[in-house]
Amino acid sequence: MADSANGRSSQEGQKQSMLASQRAKEAGEKQPRSAYFPMGYKEGFSQWWASISPAAAEHKVLSFVPYLQAAAPSQSRTGTVAPSATQSTSDHDDLSRSVSATKETGSSTDPYGPRRWHSSLVKLAGKNRALNEFSIERVDEPPADNHLVMLHGYGAGLGFFYKNFEPLSRLPNWNLYALDLLGMGRSSRPQFRIHAKDREGKIAEAESWFIDSLEEWRVSKGIDRFTLLGHSLGGYMAVAYALKYPGHLNKLILASPVGIPEDPYAVSAEMPEPDESTMNNEFSQEQPENASAAKKGDQNNFLNAKSKAPSTNKPNQPPRRKLPKWLTYLWDANISPFSLVRWSGPLGPRLVSGWTSRRFSQMPPEEAQALHDYAYSLFRQRGSGEYALAYILAPGAFARSPLIRRIGGIGRSIVKPDASKLVNGEAATAVGTRETGLPVVLMYGDKDWMDVNGGRAAVELMTEATLAAKEQRRTEEAAEGPREASSAGDAGSAKLLVVKEAGHHVYLDGWEEFNQLMKVEMEETAKSERRRRERSR
Repeated sequence: MADSANGRSSQEGQKQSMLASQRAKEAGEKQPRSAYFPMGYKEGFSQWWASISPAAAEHKVLSFVPYLQAAAPSQSRTGTVAPSATQSTSDHDDLSRSVSATKETGSSTDPYGPRRWHSSLVKLAGKNRALNEFSIERVDEPPADNHLVMLHGYGAGLGFFYKNFEPLSRLPNWNLYALDLLGMGRSSRPQFRIHAKDREGKIAEAESWFIDSLEEWRVSKGIDRFTLLGHSLGGYMAVAYALKYPGHLNKLILASPVGIPEDPYAVSAEMPEPDESTMNNEFSQEQPENASAAKKGDQNNFLNAKSKAPSTNKPNQPPRRKLPKWLTYLWDANISPFSLVRWSGPLGPRLVSGWTSRRFSQMPPEEAQALHDYAYSLFRQRGSGEYALAYILAPGAFARSPLIRRIGGIGRSIVKPDASKLVNGEAATAVGTRETGLPVVLMYGDKDWMDVNGGRAAVELMTEATLAAKEQRRTEEAAEGPREASSAGDAGSAKLLVVKEAGHHVYLDGWEEFNQLMKVEMEETAKSERRRRERSR
Protein backbone atom coordinates (compact mmCIF):
# COMPACT_ATOMS: atom_id res chain seq x y z
CA MET A 1 0.00 0.00 0.00
CA ALA A 2 2.82 2.38 0.88
CA ASP A 3 4.58 1.66 -2.41
CA SER A 4 1.33 2.32 -4.28
CA ALA A 5 0.82 5.61 -2.49
CA ASN A 6 4.40 6.66 -3.18
CA GLY A 7 3.95 5.79 -6.85
CA ARG A 8 0.83 7.90 -7.11
CA SER A 9 2.56 10.74 -5.29
CA SER A 10 5.53 10.54 -7.65
CA GLN A 11 3.26 10.50 -10.68
CA GLU A 12 1.33 13.53 -9.42
CA GLY A 13 4.62 15.30 -8.85
CA GLN A 14 5.69 14.63 -12.42
CA LYS A 15 2.37 15.98 -13.71
CA GLN A 16 2.75 19.12 -11.61
CA SER A 17 6.37 19.62 -12.68
CA MET A 18 5.50 19.31 -16.35
CA LEU A 19 2.92 22.08 -16.09
CA ALA A 20 4.93 24.13 -13.60
CA SER A 21 7.87 24.40 -15.99
CA GLN A 22 5.63 25.74 -18.71
CA ARG A 23 3.92 28.23 -16.41
CA ALA A 24 7.30 29.44 -15.21
CA LYS A 25 8.33 29.90 -18.83
CA GLU A 26 5.22 31.98 -19.49
CA ALA A 27 6.06 34.11 -16.48
CA GLY A 28 9.37 35.00 -18.09
CA GLU A 29 11.66 32.82 -16.03
CA LYS A 30 14.66 31.37 -17.84
CA GLN A 31 14.19 27.68 -18.45
CA PRO A 32 16.65 24.91 -19.30
CA ARG A 33 16.48 23.41 -22.78
CA SER A 34 14.65 20.37 -21.37
CA ALA A 35 11.68 22.66 -20.59
CA TYR A 36 10.71 22.50 -24.26
CA PHE A 37 9.81 18.87 -23.59
CA PRO A 38 8.92 19.00 -19.88
CA MET A 39 7.96 15.34 -19.46
CA GLY A 40 10.84 13.35 -18.05
CA TYR A 41 12.37 10.36 -19.83
CA LYS A 42 11.24 7.96 -17.12
CA GLU A 43 7.64 9.18 -17.11
CA GLY A 44 7.59 9.16 -20.92
CA PHE A 45 8.80 5.58 -21.03
CA SER A 46 6.19 4.58 -18.45
CA GLN A 47 3.39 6.10 -20.51
CA TRP A 48 4.63 4.47 -23.70
CA TRP A 49 4.89 1.11 -21.95
CA ALA A 50 1.45 1.42 -20.31
CA SER A 51 -0.08 1.97 -23.76
CA ILE A 52 -3.26 3.73 -22.61
CA SER A 53 -5.95 2.91 -25.15
CA PRO A 54 -7.69 5.76 -27.01
CA ALA A 55 -11.01 4.52 -25.58
CA ALA A 56 -9.74 4.79 -22.00
CA ALA A 57 -8.14 8.18 -22.69
CA GLU A 58 -11.34 9.52 -24.28
CA HIS A 59 -13.39 8.21 -21.35
CA LYS A 60 -11.11 10.04 -18.90
CA VAL A 61 -11.56 13.34 -20.75
CA LEU A 62 -15.33 12.91 -20.96
CA SER A 63 -15.45 12.18 -17.22
CA PHE A 64 -14.85 15.92 -16.70
CA VAL A 65 -18.19 16.69 -18.35
CA PRO A 66 -20.51 17.89 -15.54
CA TYR A 67 -23.10 15.36 -14.35
CA LEU A 68 -21.31 12.49 -16.09
CA GLN A 69 -18.06 11.95 -14.16
CA ALA A 70 -17.03 8.29 -14.08
CA ALA A 71 -20.27 7.27 -15.82
CA ALA A 72 -19.25 8.97 -19.08
CA PRO A 73 -20.08 6.59 -21.96
CA SER A 74 -17.32 5.68 -24.40
CA GLN A 75 -17.75 2.83 -26.85
CA SER A 76 -14.91 0.36 -26.51
CA ARG A 77 -13.54 0.05 -30.05
CA THR A 78 -11.34 2.52 -31.86
CA GLY A 79 -11.78 2.08 -35.59
CA THR A 80 -8.56 0.34 -36.62
CA VAL A 81 -5.28 0.60 -34.79
CA ALA A 82 -2.04 -1.26 -35.13
CA PRO A 83 -1.60 -4.28 -32.87
CA SER A 84 -0.21 -3.90 -29.39
CA ALA A 85 0.47 -6.18 -26.49
CA THR A 86 -2.73 -5.20 -24.72
CA GLN A 87 -5.21 -4.93 -27.62
CA SER A 88 -6.58 -7.50 -30.02
CA THR A 89 -6.53 -6.44 -33.65
CA SER A 90 -9.68 -8.45 -34.24
CA ASP A 91 -11.50 -6.24 -31.74
CA HIS A 92 -10.61 -3.21 -33.83
CA ASP A 93 -10.52 -4.42 -37.40
CA ASP A 94 -13.91 -6.15 -37.37
CA LEU A 95 -16.48 -3.41 -37.96
CA SER A 96 -19.32 -5.82 -38.66
CA ARG A 97 -20.59 -5.48 -35.09
CA SER A 98 -22.29 -2.32 -33.94
CA VAL A 99 -20.68 -0.87 -30.83
CA SER A 100 -22.22 1.66 -28.50
CA ALA A 101 -22.43 2.83 -24.90
CA THR A 102 -25.19 4.92 -23.35
CA LYS A 103 -25.65 6.84 -20.10
CA GLU A 104 -28.84 8.63 -19.09
CA THR A 105 -28.72 11.36 -16.43
CA GLY A 106 -31.96 11.97 -14.56
CA SER A 107 -33.29 15.20 -13.16
CA SER A 108 -32.21 14.16 -9.65
CA THR A 109 -28.52 14.25 -10.60
CA ASP A 110 -28.69 16.52 -13.65
CA PRO A 111 -30.49 19.86 -13.06
CA TYR A 112 -30.70 20.39 -16.83
CA GLY A 113 -31.79 16.84 -17.58
CA PRO A 114 -32.85 14.28 -18.14
CA ARG A 115 -30.40 13.78 -21.00
CA ARG A 116 -29.14 10.73 -22.85
CA TRP A 117 -25.39 10.62 -23.59
CA HIS A 118 -24.45 8.15 -26.27
CA SER A 119 -21.13 6.94 -27.73
CA SER A 120 -21.09 4.76 -30.82
CA LEU A 121 -19.04 3.66 -33.81
CA VAL A 122 -21.24 4.31 -36.86
CA LYS A 123 -20.41 1.93 -39.69
CA LEU A 124 -20.28 3.34 -43.23
CA ALA A 125 -20.26 1.62 -46.61
CA GLY A 126 -17.03 0.10 -47.86
CA LYS A 127 -14.14 -1.62 -46.16
CA ASN A 128 -13.00 -0.36 -42.77
CA ARG A 129 -15.05 2.85 -42.79
CA ALA A 130 -16.73 4.00 -39.59
CA LEU A 131 -17.10 7.27 -37.67
CA ASN A 132 -16.76 7.62 -33.92
CA GLU A 133 -19.75 9.58 -32.63
CA PHE A 134 -20.64 11.16 -29.28
CA SER A 135 -24.22 12.44 -29.06
CA ILE A 136 -26.51 14.05 -26.52
CA GLU A 137 -30.28 14.17 -26.69
CA ARG A 138 -32.88 15.45 -24.28
CA VAL A 139 -35.22 12.88 -22.78
CA ASP A 140 -38.94 13.28 -22.03
CA GLU A 141 -39.29 15.86 -24.81
CA PRO A 142 -40.69 15.59 -28.35
CA PRO A 143 -38.10 14.51 -30.96
CA ALA A 144 -35.70 17.37 -31.58
CA ASP A 145 -36.12 19.44 -34.73
CA ASN A 146 -32.63 20.93 -34.59
CA HIS A 147 -29.24 19.24 -34.80
CA LEU A 148 -25.74 20.55 -34.10
CA VAL A 149 -22.81 18.61 -35.59
CA MET A 150 -19.28 19.37 -34.34
CA LEU A 151 -16.06 18.63 -36.26
CA HIS A 152 -12.60 18.80 -34.67
CA GLY A 153 -9.33 20.01 -36.19
CA TYR A 154 -6.27 18.27 -37.62
CA GLY A 155 -5.18 15.21 -35.69
CA ALA A 156 -7.50 16.00 -32.80
CA GLY A 157 -10.64 14.24 -31.56
CA LEU A 158 -14.16 14.92 -30.37
CA GLY A 159 -13.02 14.78 -26.74
CA PHE A 160 -11.50 18.25 -27.11
CA PHE A 161 -15.08 19.62 -27.08
CA TYR A 162 -15.65 18.35 -23.52
CA LYS A 163 -16.13 21.91 -22.20
CA ASN A 164 -18.96 22.52 -24.69
CA PHE A 165 -21.08 19.37 -24.55
CA GLU A 166 -22.97 20.03 -21.32
CA PRO A 167 -23.74 23.77 -21.71
CA LEU A 168 -24.85 23.48 -25.35
CA SER A 169 -27.06 20.46 -24.70
CA ARG A 170 -29.16 22.43 -22.23
CA LEU A 171 -31.12 24.05 -25.07
CA PRO A 172 -34.49 22.39 -25.68
CA ASN A 173 -35.33 20.90 -29.08
CA TRP A 174 -31.68 20.28 -29.96
CA ASN A 175 -29.61 17.13 -30.48
CA LEU A 176 -25.81 17.39 -30.37
CA TYR A 177 -23.40 15.21 -32.32
CA ALA A 178 -19.61 15.33 -32.18
CA LEU A 179 -17.76 13.26 -34.78
CA ASP A 180 -14.20 12.12 -35.25
CA LEU A 181 -13.23 12.72 -38.87
CA LEU A 182 -12.60 9.62 -40.96
CA GLY A 183 -9.01 8.48 -40.45
CA MET A 184 -8.60 10.59 -37.29
CA GLY A 185 -9.53 10.38 -33.64
CA ARG A 186 -11.20 7.09 -32.83
CA SER A 187 -12.85 6.69 -36.21
CA SER A 188 -11.65 3.90 -38.47
CA ARG A 189 -8.37 4.47 -40.27
CA PRO A 190 -8.59 3.08 -43.79
CA GLN A 191 -5.60 3.34 -46.07
CA PHE A 192 -5.40 6.81 -47.61
CA ARG A 193 -4.63 6.94 -51.32
CA ILE A 194 -4.97 9.58 -54.02
CA HIS A 195 -5.76 8.41 -57.55
CA ALA A 196 -6.15 11.75 -59.37
CA LYS A 197 -3.27 13.00 -61.51
CA ASP A 198 -4.13 16.67 -61.90
CA ARG A 199 -3.81 19.30 -59.17
CA GLU A 200 -7.50 20.15 -58.84
CA GLY A 201 -8.42 16.47 -58.83
CA LYS A 202 -6.01 15.71 -56.00
CA ILE A 203 -7.42 18.52 -53.87
CA ALA A 204 -11.02 17.49 -54.55
CA GLU A 205 -10.25 13.85 -53.77
CA ALA A 206 -8.54 14.73 -50.49
CA GLU A 207 -11.50 16.87 -49.43
CA SER A 208 -14.00 14.21 -50.46
CA TRP A 209 -12.23 11.67 -48.24
CA PHE A 210 -13.69 13.53 -45.25
CA ILE A 211 -16.88 15.17 -46.48
CA ASP A 212 -18.28 12.14 -48.31
CA SER A 213 -18.19 10.21 -45.04
CA LEU A 214 -19.95 13.11 -43.28
CA GLU A 215 -22.73 13.05 -45.89
CA GLU A 216 -23.04 9.29 -45.58
CA TRP A 217 -23.32 9.67 -41.82
CA ARG A 218 -26.07 12.32 -42.25
CA VAL A 219 -28.09 10.03 -44.50
CA SER A 220 -27.71 7.11 -42.09
CA LYS A 221 -29.04 9.28 -39.25
CA GLY A 222 -32.01 10.50 -41.28
CA ILE A 223 -31.10 14.15 -40.66
CA ASP A 224 -32.33 16.53 -43.35
CA ARG A 225 -30.98 19.89 -42.11
CA PHE A 226 -28.45 20.68 -39.41
CA THR A 227 -26.08 23.31 -38.05
CA LEU A 228 -22.43 22.50 -38.73
CA LEU A 229 -19.62 23.68 -36.44
CA GLY A 230 -16.06 23.06 -37.59
CA HIS A 231 -12.78 24.00 -35.92
CA SER A 232 -9.56 24.60 -37.88
CA LEU A 233 -9.31 21.79 -40.46
CA GLY A 234 -12.86 20.84 -39.47
CA GLY A 235 -13.89 24.37 -40.46
CA TYR A 236 -12.23 23.97 -43.85
CA MET A 237 -14.08 20.69 -44.36
CA ALA A 238 -17.34 22.29 -43.24
CA VAL A 239 -17.03 24.83 -46.07
CA ALA A 240 -16.17 22.07 -48.54
CA TYR A 241 -19.22 20.11 -47.37
CA ALA A 242 -21.54 23.12 -47.76
CA LEU A 243 -20.35 23.57 -51.35
CA LYS A 244 -20.50 19.91 -52.41
CA TYR A 245 -23.70 18.94 -50.58
CA PRO A 246 -25.92 22.05 -50.63
CA GLY A 247 -29.35 22.25 -49.08
CA HIS A 248 -28.68 20.40 -45.83
CA LEU A 249 -27.29 23.18 -43.62
CA ASN A 250 -29.26 25.85 -41.80
CA LYS A 251 -26.15 27.55 -40.39
CA LEU A 252 -22.39 27.21 -40.77
CA ILE A 253 -20.15 28.10 -37.83
CA LEU A 254 -16.40 28.22 -38.48
CA ALA A 255 -14.17 28.34 -35.39
CA SER A 256 -10.73 29.62 -36.40
CA PRO A 257 -10.90 27.83 -39.78
CA VAL A 258 -7.73 27.04 -41.66
CA GLY A 259 -7.37 27.76 -45.37
CA ILE A 260 -9.22 31.04 -45.93
CA PRO A 261 -6.44 33.49 -46.94
CA GLU A 262 -4.68 33.14 -50.27
CA ASP A 263 -0.92 32.73 -50.41
CA PRO A 264 0.78 32.97 -53.84
CA TYR A 265 3.19 30.15 -53.05
CA ALA A 266 0.59 27.76 -51.66
CA VAL A 267 -1.66 27.88 -54.73
CA SER A 268 1.17 26.94 -57.08
CA ALA A 269 3.55 24.84 -54.96
CA GLU A 270 4.20 21.28 -56.04
CA MET A 271 2.12 18.51 -54.52
CA PRO A 272 3.08 14.96 -53.59
CA GLU A 273 2.63 12.34 -56.28
CA PRO A 274 -0.17 9.84 -55.64
CA ASP A 275 2.25 6.95 -55.23
CA GLU A 276 4.18 8.94 -52.63
CA SER A 277 1.16 10.28 -50.79
CA THR A 278 1.57 8.20 -47.67
CA MET A 279 5.24 7.25 -47.79
CA ASN A 280 3.94 3.84 -48.79
CA ASN A 281 1.76 4.10 -45.69
CA GLU A 282 4.80 4.13 -43.44
CA PHE A 283 6.21 0.88 -44.70
CA SER A 284 2.85 -0.81 -45.43
CA GLN A 285 1.31 0.22 -42.07
CA GLU A 286 2.66 -2.79 -40.23
CA GLN A 287 4.53 -0.89 -37.51
CA PRO A 288 3.27 -1.59 -33.98
CA GLU A 289 1.32 1.02 -32.08
CA ASN A 290 4.11 1.23 -29.52
CA ALA A 291 6.68 1.66 -32.21
CA SER A 292 3.00 25.51 -29.00
CA ALA A 293 0.28 28.62 -24.67
CA ALA A 294 -3.29 29.47 -25.51
CA LYS A 295 -3.44 32.40 -23.13
CA LYS A 296 -0.36 33.87 -24.78
CA GLY A 297 -1.41 33.11 -28.33
CA ASP A 298 -0.92 29.85 -30.08
CA GLN A 299 2.81 29.68 -30.68
CA ASN A 300 2.52 25.93 -30.19
CA ASN A 301 0.44 24.64 -33.07
CA PHE A 302 1.75 21.96 -35.39
CA LEU A 303 0.56 24.13 -38.29
CA ASN A 304 1.56 27.54 -36.94
CA ALA A 305 1.56 29.98 -39.82
CA LYS A 306 2.38 33.26 -38.14
CA SER A 307 5.31 34.06 -40.41
CA LYS A 308 4.47 36.27 -43.37
CA ALA A 309 5.40 35.51 -46.92
CA PRO A 310 8.39 37.58 -48.03
CA SER A 311 8.67 39.21 -51.41
CA THR A 312 10.68 37.49 -54.11
CA ASN A 313 13.27 38.80 -56.53
CA LYS A 314 11.96 36.55 -59.30
CA PRO A 315 8.99 38.32 -60.92
CA ASN A 316 7.49 35.22 -62.52
CA GLN A 317 7.55 32.98 -59.47
CA PRO A 318 5.45 33.08 -56.29
CA PRO A 319 7.17 34.20 -53.09
CA ARG A 320 8.77 31.53 -50.98
CA ARG A 321 7.83 31.33 -47.32
CA LYS A 322 10.59 31.57 -44.74
CA LEU A 323 10.15 28.12 -43.26
CA PRO A 324 12.80 25.77 -41.91
CA LYS A 325 14.18 23.53 -44.64
CA TRP A 326 13.53 20.43 -42.55
CA LEU A 327 9.84 21.39 -42.21
CA THR A 328 9.42 21.95 -45.93
CA TYR A 329 11.19 18.66 -46.68
CA LEU A 330 9.00 16.66 -44.29
CA TRP A 331 5.85 18.36 -45.57
CA ASP A 332 6.68 17.72 -49.22
CA ALA A 333 7.49 14.10 -48.35
CA ASN A 334 4.08 13.95 -46.60
CA ILE A 335 5.60 12.97 -43.26
CA SER A 336 3.15 14.10 -40.59
CA PRO A 337 4.07 15.22 -37.06
CA PHE A 338 2.35 12.06 -35.85
CA SER A 339 4.71 9.91 -37.92
CA LEU A 340 7.54 11.33 -35.82
CA VAL A 341 5.64 10.48 -32.64
CA ARG A 342 5.11 6.90 -33.80
CA TRP A 343 8.69 6.45 -34.95
CA SER A 344 10.11 7.85 -31.71
CA GLY A 345 8.80 4.95 -29.60
CA PRO A 346 9.44 5.58 -25.87
CA LEU A 347 10.33 9.22 -26.63
CA GLY A 348 6.87 9.82 -28.12
CA PRO A 349 5.11 10.96 -24.91
CA ARG A 350 7.95 13.37 -24.20
CA LEU A 351 7.73 14.88 -27.69
CA VAL A 352 3.97 15.30 -27.34
CA SER A 353 4.45 16.98 -23.95
CA GLY A 354 6.22 19.80 -25.79
CA TRP A 355 2.87 20.66 -27.36
CA THR A 356 0.39 19.63 -24.67
CA SER A 357 2.23 21.37 -21.82
CA ARG A 358 1.87 24.69 -23.66
CA ARG A 359 -1.51 24.02 -25.23
CA PHE A 360 -3.20 23.05 -21.95
CA SER A 361 -1.13 24.99 -19.43
CA GLN A 362 -4.16 27.08 -18.44
CA MET A 363 -6.23 24.01 -17.53
CA PRO A 364 -6.42 22.41 -14.06
CA PRO A 365 -3.55 19.88 -13.70
CA GLU A 366 -5.77 16.79 -13.74
CA GLU A 367 -7.62 17.92 -16.88
CA ALA A 368 -4.36 18.93 -18.57
CA GLN A 369 -2.91 15.49 -17.89
CA ALA A 370 -6.03 13.78 -19.24
CA LEU A 371 -5.84 15.88 -22.39
CA HIS A 372 -2.15 15.02 -22.80
CA ASP A 373 -2.89 11.31 -22.46
CA TYR A 374 -5.79 11.64 -24.90
CA ALA A 375 -3.69 13.52 -27.47
CA TYR A 376 -0.83 11.01 -27.26
CA SER A 377 -3.20 8.06 -27.55
CA LEU A 378 -4.55 9.54 -30.81
CA PHE A 379 -1.23 10.73 -32.22
CA ARG A 380 0.34 7.27 -31.94
CA GLN A 381 -2.38 5.50 -33.91
CA ARG A 382 -1.79 4.25 -37.43
CA GLY A 383 -1.58 7.03 -40.01
CA SER A 384 -4.58 7.54 -42.25
CA GLY A 385 -6.54 10.77 -42.77
CA GLU A 386 -3.55 12.83 -41.65
CA TYR A 387 -1.90 12.13 -45.01
CA ALA A 388 -4.59 14.19 -46.79
CA LEU A 389 -3.13 17.36 -45.30
CA ALA A 390 -0.30 17.75 -47.84
CA TYR A 391 -2.90 17.84 -50.64
CA ILE A 392 -5.03 20.45 -48.90
CA LEU A 393 -2.40 22.74 -47.35
CA ALA A 394 1.06 23.82 -48.47
CA PRO A 395 3.93 24.25 -45.96
CA GLY A 396 2.89 27.07 -43.62
CA ALA A 397 -0.75 25.95 -43.43
CA PHE A 398 -2.05 27.98 -46.37
CA ALA A 399 -4.62 26.26 -48.57
CA ARG A 400 -3.72 25.02 -52.04
CA SER A 401 -7.30 25.94 -53.02
CA PRO A 402 -8.01 28.93 -50.75
CA LEU A 403 -11.49 29.17 -49.31
CA ILE A 404 -11.55 32.90 -50.03
CA ARG A 405 -11.98 31.94 -53.68
CA ARG A 406 -14.94 29.67 -52.93
CA ILE A 407 -16.66 30.83 -49.78
CA GLY A 408 -18.81 33.36 -51.63
CA GLY A 409 -20.65 30.46 -53.24
CA ILE A 410 -21.93 29.10 -49.93
CA GLY A 411 -25.73 29.04 -49.94
CA ARG A 412 -25.92 29.85 -53.67
CA SER A 413 -25.76 26.38 -55.23
CA ILE A 414 -28.42 24.47 -57.15
CA VAL A 415 -30.05 21.84 -54.94
CA LYS A 416 -31.08 18.76 -56.89
CA PRO A 417 -34.33 17.01 -55.95
CA ASP A 418 -34.04 13.92 -53.76
CA ALA A 419 -34.30 11.07 -56.26
CA SER A 420 -35.66 8.73 -53.60
CA LYS A 421 -38.74 10.95 -53.22
CA LEU A 422 -39.54 11.27 -56.93
CA VAL A 423 -42.21 9.26 -58.70
CA ASN A 424 -41.17 7.16 -61.70
CA GLY A 425 -40.48 9.39 -64.66
CA GLU A 426 -40.06 12.58 -62.61
CA ALA A 427 -36.31 12.19 -62.23
CA ALA A 428 -35.64 12.92 -65.89
CA THR A 429 -37.62 16.18 -65.83
CA ALA A 430 -36.92 17.33 -62.27
CA VAL A 431 -35.29 20.75 -62.03
CA GLY A 432 -33.24 21.80 -59.05
CA THR A 433 -33.80 24.96 -57.04
CA ARG A 434 -31.18 27.49 -56.06
CA GLU A 435 -30.38 28.04 -52.40
CA THR A 436 -31.41 31.39 -50.98
CA GLY A 437 -28.39 31.97 -48.80
CA LEU A 438 -26.93 30.47 -45.64
CA PRO A 439 -25.99 32.20 -42.36
CA VAL A 440 -22.24 31.89 -41.74
CA VAL A 441 -20.49 32.77 -38.48
CA LEU A 442 -16.70 32.95 -38.10
CA MET A 443 -15.13 32.87 -34.64
CA TYR A 444 -11.54 33.65 -33.69
CA GLY A 445 -9.65 34.09 -30.45
CA ASP A 446 -8.14 37.49 -29.74
CA LYS A 447 -4.77 35.72 -29.44
CA ASP A 448 -5.36 33.39 -32.37
CA TRP A 449 -2.44 32.48 -34.64
CA MET A 450 -4.93 32.01 -37.46
CA ASP A 451 -5.20 35.14 -39.63
CA VAL A 452 -8.39 36.95 -38.55
CA ASN A 453 -8.02 39.27 -41.52
CA GLY A 454 -8.81 36.32 -43.74
CA GLY A 455 -12.07 35.94 -41.80
CA ARG A 456 -12.88 39.63 -42.27
CA ALA A 457 -12.25 39.35 -46.01
CA ALA A 458 -14.52 36.29 -46.14
CA VAL A 459 -17.32 38.13 -44.32
CA GLU A 460 -17.03 41.06 -46.73
CA LEU A 461 -17.11 38.74 -49.73
CA MET A 462 -20.15 36.80 -48.47
CA THR A 463 -21.97 40.04 -47.63
CA GLU A 464 -21.39 41.26 -51.17
CA ALA A 465 -22.70 37.94 -52.53
CA THR A 466 -25.88 38.31 -50.44
CA LEU A 467 -26.46 41.87 -51.65
CA ALA A 468 -25.89 40.77 -55.24
CA ALA A 469 -28.36 37.87 -54.85
CA LYS A 470 -31.02 40.18 -53.39
CA GLU A 471 -30.57 42.66 -56.22
CA GLN A 472 -30.85 39.89 -58.80
CA ARG A 473 -34.04 38.63 -57.13
CA ARG A 474 -35.56 42.12 -57.24
CA THR A 475 -34.68 42.45 -60.91
CA GLU A 476 -36.19 39.08 -61.80
CA GLU A 477 -39.36 39.76 -59.81
CA ALA A 478 -39.76 43.12 -61.52
CA ALA A 479 -39.65 41.37 -64.88
CA GLU A 480 -41.52 38.15 -64.08
CA GLY A 481 -43.60 38.97 -61.01
CA PRO A 482 -43.12 37.91 -57.35
CA ARG A 483 -42.08 34.32 -56.74
CA GLU A 484 -43.94 32.05 -54.42
CA ALA A 485 -40.93 31.66 -52.14
CA SER A 486 -39.92 35.32 -52.19
CA SER A 487 -41.68 35.97 -48.89
CA ALA A 488 -38.95 34.00 -47.19
CA GLY A 489 -36.39 36.55 -48.30
CA ASP A 490 -32.68 35.79 -48.54
CA ALA A 491 -31.20 33.85 -45.63
CA GLY A 492 -27.60 34.72 -46.45
CA SER A 493 -25.59 36.55 -43.81
CA ALA A 494 -22.04 36.62 -42.49
CA LYS A 495 -20.48 37.90 -39.31
CA LEU A 496 -17.24 37.62 -37.39
CA LEU A 497 -16.96 37.17 -33.62
CA VAL A 498 -13.82 37.43 -31.48
CA VAL A 499 -13.57 35.54 -28.18
CA LYS A 500 -11.51 37.26 -25.49
CA GLU A 501 -8.48 35.61 -23.92
CA ALA A 502 -8.51 32.75 -26.41
CA GLY A 503 -6.07 31.33 -28.91
CA HIS A 504 -6.62 29.01 -31.86
CA HIS A 505 -8.57 26.48 -29.78
CA VAL A 506 -11.20 29.13 -29.13
CA TYR A 507 -13.84 26.62 -27.96
CA LEU A 508 -11.49 25.45 -25.18
CA ASP A 509 -9.44 28.53 -24.28
CA GLY A 510 -12.49 30.80 -23.97
CA TRP A 511 -15.09 28.11 -23.50
CA GLU A 512 -17.47 30.14 -21.34
CA GLU A 513 -17.79 33.03 -23.81
CA PHE A 514 -17.72 30.61 -26.73
CA ASN A 515 -20.63 28.63 -25.29
CA GLN A 516 -22.66 31.79 -24.73
CA LEU A 517 -22.10 32.91 -28.31
CA MET A 518 -23.01 29.44 -29.55
CA LYS A 519 -26.26 29.45 -27.56
CA VAL A 520 -27.26 32.75 -29.17
CA GLU A 521 -26.58 31.35 -32.64
CA MET A 522 -28.45 28.13 -31.88
CA GLU A 523 -31.48 30.01 -30.52
CA GLU A 524 -31.57 32.21 -33.63
CA THR A 525 -31.36 29.13 -35.84
CA ALA A 526 -34.19 27.41 -33.96
CA LYS A 527 -36.43 30.45 -34.50
CA SER A 528 -35.63 30.73 -38.23
CA GLU A 529 -36.17 27.00 -38.73
CA ARG A 530 -39.54 27.20 -36.95
CA ARG A 531 -40.60 30.03 -39.28
CA ARG A 532 -39.45 28.03 -42.29
CA ARG A 533 -41.49 25.00 -41.22
CA GLU A 534 -44.56 27.17 -40.68
CA ARG A 535 -44.26 28.63 -44.18
CA SER A 536 -43.97 25.20 -45.74
CA ARG A 537 -47.18 23.90 -44.17
